[in-house]
Amino acid sequence: MDLDTLRHSCSHIMAHAVKELWPDVKLAIGPAIEDGFYYDFDKSGPFSDDDLLKIEQKMRQIIAKDEQFLREELDKNSAIELFKKLKEDYKVELIQALPQDSVSIYRTGKSFLDLCRGPHIKSTGQIKAFKLLSVAGAYWHGIETNPMLQRIYGTCFNTQKELEAHLKNLDEAKLRDHRKLGPSLEFFDIYHKAAGAGLVFYHPKGALLRTIIEDYEKKEHLKRGYQIVITPHIMDVSLWKTSGHYDYYKDNMFILNALDEPAVNNGEAPGTSQGEFVLKPMNCPGHILIYKSKTRSYKDLPIRFFELGTVYRREKAGVLHGLLRVRGFTQDDAHIFCLPHQLRDEIEKIIEFVFETMEVFGFKEWGVELSTRPEKYIGSLDDWEKATAALEDALKDKGIPYEVNPGDGAFYGPKIDIKLKDALKRTWQCATIQCDFALPKRFDLAYIDAEGKEKQPVMLHRVLLGSLERFIGALIEHYKGELPLWLSPCQVLLIPIKDSVVEYAQGVKNKLEENNIRVDIDTRNDTLDKKIRNAELNKIPYCLILGEREAQQGMVSVRKKGSGNQGALLLDKFIEELINQIREHR
Repeated sequence: MDLDTLRHSCSHIMAHAVKELWPDVKLAIGPAIEDGFYYDFDKSGPFSDDDLLKIEQKMRQIIAKDEQFLREELDKNSAIELFKKLKEDYKVELIQALPQDSVSIYRTGKSFLDLCRGPHIKSTGQIKAFKLLSVAGAYWHGIETNPMLQRIYGTCFNTQKELEAHLKNLDEAKLRDHRKLGPSLEFFDIYHKAAGAGLVFYHPKGALLRTIIEDYEKKEHLKRGYQIVITPHIMDVSLWKTSGHYDYYKDNMFILNALDEPAVNNGEAPGTSQGEFVLKPMNCPGHILIYKSKTRSYKDLPIRFFELGTVYRREKAGVLHGLLRVRGFTQDDAHIFCLPHQLRDEIEKIIEFVFETMEVFGFKEWGVELSTRPEKYIGSLDDWEKATAALEDALKDKGIPYEVNPGDGAFYGPKIDIKLKDALKRTWQCATIQCDFALPKRFDLAYIDAEGKEKQPVMLHRVLLGSLERFIGALIEHYKGELPLWLSPCQVLLIPIKDSVVEYAQGVKNKLEENNIRVDIDTRNDTLDKKIRNAELNKIPYCLILGEREAQQGMVSVRKKGSGNQGALLLDKFIEELINQIREHR
């Protein structure tokens, strides 16, 4: 049975149960979502864990009655009067906003009905396996000035076996939650009240992890002909009006007023008399200005600009979520300016670059979506068709299976989204490739062709990892905090078991550091077992136990995370093995 239909029907059964238990509760919406469903309720007091158990019990009673889902068509005015009589204010608002003259409702049992376009399963008895999971707050329509509703999340499957497997996965996901592991491993925290929500503080270990990722990316981009650029965090509002972001993205932008703007700037008049600036939400306009800084020849193209650019987006407090949704984050952002006939080749090179990078970081599976023109867009339909065809042809040439995501492109161009699958088969949005004819036109970008005439280049926007914050969150959850050796902030912990061997341990540390191996020494007055346990909790790949025998023989006793004691090795042999693992990104 179709899971979306099953889950949507289960959300209606949940609403039915809630209304029987608390008749004064008002109903909002209850859609199926990935892996489950939810329903939003307006209730005077909070739902407790005991309440969820009561709702589940009532749902089982409704399911046991095997009541049919009966569909009815009503004209709009009759539906409004019906839901007014039922005092369902949110349903009335929904109906009033609908453009059509008629609506559908579904009934179950003697008393319950709900506004819904369907479809639903035939009867409640077809629900075989469900579970209510949690309660969260949710603003009506996601707008912070609207009433706060209570959202009950649940899930539903065709069989009990599938449900149990999913619940087991959820338990495992809790153990991998980067919001808990990150702070416990001293990688980062986000919740400084003095700084504001959605802004990340990287502690030394987390900053080192991020630096390792950034250094790898810089090296790989330079190998592939990208040029590293850096653009300002704050730019004049006129730039964002030209790009279209001011009209299409304003609600997600931080706009600053500079009342004391100087009359001149480096001898030139300022770009606007309004004194408005934008904390950049994107890097593309800055890269465009660098392209425009001098005349470009067709012989220069393609030009590939790369920036680890920090951007800021005005996300609502209710959607902030660990590292996955923040207000300030860094993108591994690149913009490629190319000739029209170079377009497909550049897209294919990006796709190859994405897949190679994901494999290096340990991701072996992914899904691909092609997102097409949204309802609100800039540029001509002809350009949109050419841009979409270029992306689609590249996917077909590479033999890559993909799904079409209608209407989800950026306002300036269609895009390919590549979603990683982690160890639990969950998807993470990371890489994006966007094809853009519109911004080059808006900014009057040009190159000189072989005949000396000005022509317009095509522009590709792309990220590989996407937001570094989101990618680090994905890495932590994928590996359960146990990062591979090459990414671990501390790769080796030295544990001298006597004060008499601390000097030998310092020599081992020096030699490891000479070989660019990240190392620390634990000289605290704790037992050996406690030190090993601490290393396990901190997810350190290797511990070297150093005693008098090791010091006398120039050896180290190796303990590997997850594998236990590996025996004694000559220090040089151990270093050689580590260097090989790091070189192979293991």
